[in-house]
Amino acid sequence: MLKVVVLVSGGGTNFQAIIDSIKDKKITDTEIVGVIASNPRAYALERAKNNNIPSKVVYSKDYASREEKNKALIDAVNSFGPDLVVLAGFLTILPEELIDLYPNRIVNIHPSLIPSFCGDGFYGLKVHERALERGVKVTGATVHFVDKGTDTGPILLQKAVYILPDDTPEVLQKRVMQDAEWVILPAVINAIAHDKVKQNANGSFYIED
Repeated sequence: MLKVVVLVSGGGTNFQAIIDSIKDKKITDTEIVGVIASNPRAYALERAKNNNIPSKVVYSKDYASREEKNKALIDAVNSFGPDLVVLAGFLTILPEELIDLYPNRIVNIHPSLIPSFCGDGFYGLKVHERALERGVKVTGATVHFVDKGTDTGPILLQKAVYILPDDTPEVLQKRVMQDAEWVILPAVINAIAHDKVKQNANGSFYIED
């Protein structure tokens, strides 16, 4: 049984997609053992409560220094004893120590086709605003392992989404969520649960059929 802890900051739509995929058996042999929110007002905490999933809050304003907050976050993650850490709209930089503790066991979902529209400052609606400004015809989402850079870890799975002429950032964001994010994040979690993620000789990763 793969034990997963999910880190969130806001509404938790990707968190809900994981919950639903477990219920629908699109993800099997997997249990969400806990949720950690960086914001005490995150609606994702309500989703956790509604599904009887234990939750913790690590809010930066509750700590005197970044070091104290980082330690609290590491302690919170470790307290759940996870096999996999999933960043589902988590808008806080992870401490390097946490990344060292969970090598290739932290995954993130990003709302673009990396390496496009990623890195510092690219999150949430900003990603879709820039995609529309640039005039690209195809966007999508990417699930990747987390390393010590921003959106630089090894790519696991991507899914493309076409941009339509009358798209607004909000409309595009919703389509990318529904057609890509909510599909590939559960798919990656299920692949990890069944040891389907393999590494090529060149260091890249792929998912076995």
